[in-house]
Amino acid sequence: MRRASKIDVVSDSAALVARCRSGDAAAFAELFRAHREDVARLVFRMMGRRADLEDIVQEVFLQVHRSIADFRGDARFSTWLYRLTVNVVLMHRRAAKSRPRLVAEEAAAPPWDPALLPDEQVTRRRRAAAFYRVIDRLSEKKRTVFVLHEIEGLSPSDIGKIVGAPVLTVRTRLFYARREITAMLRAEPALSAVIAELEADVGVVPSKVPEGST
Repeated sequence: MRRASKIDVVSDSAALVARCRSGDAAAFAELFRAHREDVARLVFRMMGRRADLEDIVQEVFLQVHRSIADFRGDARFSTWLYRLTVNVVLMHRRAAKSRPRLVAEEAAAPPWDPALLPDEQVTRRRRAAAFYRVIDRLSEKKRTVFVLHEIEGLSPSDIGKIVGAPVLTVRTRLFYARREITAMLRAEPALSAVIAELEADVGVVPSKVPEGST
């Protein structure tokens, strides 16, 4: 059986979006199945483990359903979807900050891995929770570009399209996000063992501000 090429995948995705824009309900259900996991992962990484995570994912796709007719294909559909997801997440984060928190949200943590020993599980989850506490202390703009670049693996160019900022601005926010995270990690005992690794990785902790940055 012939393996689908990248061109085939892009073509199929464009055809699916076109069907959704024409009001095809079955196509939208297919679109939801194809992209739900990506949206849920991004929501989780930007907001942490929350009881209402699935509600936020559903809200994203409600917005997709309402706006898909306006999608003109000027950018990739995945870029458009990420931009919409980021906007919904930021709206929820702002709303969460405006109301009192009676019970602390459970920090983002990896699922229990049966392949690890209990003490390794605890250490892994403690480090993940500490790392997300640090990320949560960044400003929204820095936090967004950090998650999209360092965790989601998107390029500065794609991130610029998602957040509506020049590539140089994205790189500058990323530089300062990395620097602030490195400083905050020193105050997190659970992460002290990984600080040296982060500092040694020039892709994570740059030594200078990108040229032309202000």
